[in-house]
Amino acid sequence: MPARTERFDLFMSKPASDSKDSKKMEELVSLCKRRGFIFQSSEIYGGLNGCWDYGPLGVELKKNVKEAWWRDMVTRRTDVVGVDCSILMNARVWEASGHVESFTDPMVDCTYCKARYRADQVVDGKVVDCKQQKCKLTPARQFNLMFKTHVGAMEDSSALTFLRPETCQGIFVNFDNIVSTSRVKVPFGIAQIGKAFRNEINPRNFTFRSREFEQMEMEFFVAPESANEWFEYWKKTRYQWYLDLGLSADRLHLREHAKDELAHYAAGCADVEYDFPFGRAELEGIANRTDYDLKRHAEFSKKNLSYFDQEGNRRFVPF
Repeated sequence: MPARTERFDLFMSKPASDSKDSKKMEELVSLCKRRGFIFQSSEIYGGLNGCWDYGPLGVELKKNVKEAWWRDMVTRRTDVVGVDCSILMNARVWEASGHVESFTDPMVDCTYCKARYRADQVVDGKVVDCKQQKCKLTPARQFNLMFKTHVGAMEDSSALTFLRPETCQGIFVNFDNIVSTSRVKVPFGIAQIGKAFRNEINPRNFTFRSREFEQMEMEFFVAPESANEWFEYWKKTRYQWYLDLGLSADRLHLREHAKDELAHYAAGCADVEYDFPFGRAELEGIANRTDYDLKRHAEFSKKNLSYFDQEGNRRFVPF
């Protein structure tokens, strides 16, 4: 696994807690529309839940954030290169990455109102967001969050693929291409900015849990014995980046994940979180993914994705 993963998908870590927070949220959404920052997608047709359009001011703000990130993560560094990978990939990519099997959320149905909810929205047998509180819930079952689609004229299993739920897998499958063509040496990083898609069961909290969003992601590949050192470096570096942008240190947090929170591929993870008026939200995650991704893609593709260190005269799979 690479030493870290950069993300900029603004997901709410917890819902607004009271009516005061909800009112602030409503005021924020209203202000964003009036000022031309963001609109509901397909609004004149009633909208599409979990999808948003950026207006004249919003698109400029978004562009500024992306340019600032790219400038500091790629342009001003000598150890990071960029890519722009396709949204559609061979379906085997998502089998290798574990997304087909395990990229799921627990889901429950309400047999009374016919709505669907994530199981973590249920407290004492009732859905937190339900105003009627007459919930009759089914047992929880797993729901895969990837959007399915078909490539070409046939709509059968041989043509099945997915809209990418994250941008990093395009980086991993191009690892050998980058090493062969760019003369990079470990330690080095590969970065990209692009759209990702997740079929959220119940999108909510404005843009903070949406079905289509943009990620800014960088995978930094290192020798296994230096993974912990680089992990600490990137945690400090990324946290400082937000302070340098002017965010208040009183509202900014670097939260380490507990062991039972870690993804199956991670040896460590920390989130940069910010205290918004409507709740604390994750701005970015930094993870030590070990060599999981490269080894899985090597296994499924039958391609050698190891790295030969000429100075050390050894071959290894980077973390």
